[in-house]
Amino acid sequence: METMETNQTNQHGRRRKKKNWQGRSNIWTILAIVFFLIALICAGILVFRRIQTNIAQKKMDELAKQTNLSMNSNTPSSVLEQIAEKIEAGQQDDLSESGQVAEEEKIYVDPMQKLEDLGVPVPDGKEIDFSKLTAEVNKDIYSWIYIPGTNIDYPVLRHPADNSYYLNHNLDGSKGYPGCIYTEDYNSTDWLDPVTVVYGHDMRATGTMFHGLHKFEKQDFFDQNQYIYIYTPDRLFVYQIFSACVHTDEHLLYGHDFYDKIEMADFFAHIYDEKLGKGFVRDGIEITGEDKVIVLSTCIKNRPSNRFLVCGVLLNE
Repeated sequence: METMETNQTNQHGRRRKKKNWQGRSNIWTILAIVFFLIALICAGILVFRRIQTNIAQKKMDELAKQTNLSMNSNTPSSVLEQIAEKIEAGQQDDLSESGQVAEEEKIYVDPMQKLEDLGVPVPDGKEIDFSKLTAEVNKDIYSWIYIPGTNIDYPVLRHPADNSYYLNHNLDGSKGYPGCIYTEDYNSTDWLDPVTVVYGHDMRATGTMFHGLHKFEKQDFFDQNQYIYIYTPDRLFVYQIFSACVHTDEHLLYGHDFYDKIEMADFFAHIYDEKLGKGFVRDGIEITGEDKVIVLSTCIKNRPSNRFLVCGVLLNE
């Protein structure tokens, strides 16, 4: 009798264990399915974002190609000549009664002559149709940046209400990478502030946007590549690169009053001091409070509290 009861008890125990095991097995199966679905969704999101990034980057690349036109009989031999023709036509209309050109017009002639006098090369056959860009691509485009030797050949934008908008939005307004090359409302759009800061992502995977700035981390490249070209509807600004260095992630325009000539000179003297072990400077260039400087800023891999800065001084104000 006791043996029968014992056998029944053991059978009940085995049934309970089997049910418990089956229950745990079902839970793990459900969890595995849930994790698989989550992983599948995440993978889908990553693939979608990568496709979106590639599409946005291709649009940027196509725009850059459209600015590099082959030379023909109807194309000015350089941007300087193109601008010169516009100025000459304007001067003929603005002659005063005394036969003298208005002083305001003379200001626009000097920058071109300065480039020629300095022997600064100007890209041939590069034309930017800003009317078409603002009408068909994005109304916030107001300039174009080009740095020979890099892939940096992009429109420059500024959002009218949100300084960080183009950090996370593309030319077509879609959200995500690569974003755009942009400035903030701390700067004017005439490029005549004491310091103009331009931002762009370091797109390491594709080597695009401001990733090309990291080429200036090598001494040979820094020595051989000196110029930043900024095109606007009215003129061409050319900057000579004088520094490429690691800096903190401070907001430069918020943290410094560059209209204070002493503070501006002190800041760039400090930038020169930062070069040791962190970057390079070009000998023979001293930045004063009278200069106009462009600062290109991008991220540094695995160093979120630092930025890589490439700084240039305007040659043809």
